[in-house]
Amino acid sequence: MADKVILAYSGGLDTSVAIKWLKEKYNLDVIALTIDVGNEPDFSATSDKALKVGALKALVKDAKELFVGHFIWPALQADAIYEGQYPLATALSRPLIAKLLVDTAQEEGAEVVAHGCTGKGNDQVRFEVSVSALAPQLRVIAPAREWDMTREETIKYAQANDIPLPITAASPYSIDENLWGRSIECGVLEDPWLEPPEEVFAWTKPATEAPDEPGYVEITFVQGIPVAINGQKMDGLSLIQHLNRLAGGHGVGRIDHVENRLVGIKSREVYEAPAAVVLLAAHQALEAMTLSKGQLRFKQKVAAEYADLIYNGLWFSALRRDLAAYVQSSQRFVSGTVRLKLFKGNFSIVGRKSLSSLYHYGLATYDKGDQFDQSAAAGFIKIWGLPVKTQAQIQPLAQEEEPETKDRKEK
Repeated sequence: MADKVILAYSGGLDTSVAIKWLKEKYNLDVIALTIDVGNEPDFSATSDKALKVGALKALVKDAKELFVGHFIWPALQADAIYEGQYPLATALSRPLIAKLLVDTAQEEGAEVVAHGCTGKGNDQVRFEVSVSALAPQLRVIAPAREWDMTREETIKYAQANDIPLPITAASPYSIDENLWGRSIECGVLEDPWLEPPEEVFAWTKPATEAPDEPGYVEITFVQGIPVAINGQKMDGLSLIQHLNRLAGGHGVGRIDHVENRLVGIKSREVYEAPAAVVLLAAHQALEAMTLSKGQLRFKQKVAAEYADLIYNGLWFSALRRDLAAYVQSSQRFVSGTVRLKLFKGNFSIVGRKSLSSLYHYGLATYDKGDQFDQSAAAGFIKIWGLPVKTQAQIQPLAQEEEPETKDRKEK
């Protein structure tokens, strides 16, 4: 009886070809594991395809609630955005898939797991580092890194072996999607000068087809987690799905980004993430009201590091857990409501309120009711500027070099 391998199966080109290739190359019986993180409404066709190609079993696990509660919300609370652009949708799902790969390997008595990542991408690192953190005894195989076929050759291999594919040479896009976003690459997108064709987008309307009237949405947060839309309480899954439809309908959420991959190359990536971009902006606006200046400045540094850790496959690292503890503490008073305006592919924050707001009208206003003691300003300025004044008196900024200094330089 052949040994078993648990394959992270998406139903796409590489993982479909991998089922047959793993049997040919390693004589392994493949158990195809598909994780539902909001990428498909119905996985029956995906499972049928895996079995048709030659999988011993085809398993589907619904992980949407796990994904929201244990990965998306912590990343949102951290304001995790890679290089100021990418909300990390694909990167966030990988440690969860790796965890379920490990769990399934233990349940099925398998000593090998596999994924469909190439040797040029980030996902290979995310999967394998996560597996090594959770189950270092498991062996990992990366077929697409080993078989040394170009994308066109992989398509031909699939066609020669009657493997049904959604990808053709005429439509060569590689697509990954989940609740938090959709990523599209390959094909004409590999030329960073070319505008992405409209055919690559599925969640967002072009601005020219978006409504002619702006849409408004109010998002309520409790300790940094969104809990209601326009006053209606929603579970996390429903809230994200609702915002994806609403913001995407106004053309909001398109990202065209040249990013620095972990493996040392630059890659042009196109993303759709309507709910993610809106929620992240709303969360940051609420933090601006409820965190002190020092907290906010330090948290921005934490956010950048947190995003890098997610992107670089280090979700299960001790440092990520340590930072997560700080992030959780920082969210104690991040509760309130933010109002946004959505219009023709753009959005803006147009209102925010919180019972824990540090914005004090009496201190901020210039009208009647001003409680700011302006008479204290003169003394404050004198003390604040004392180090600058002292240095300027001793070391004038306009002072020319002494002749002997010039002489020393000439020698």
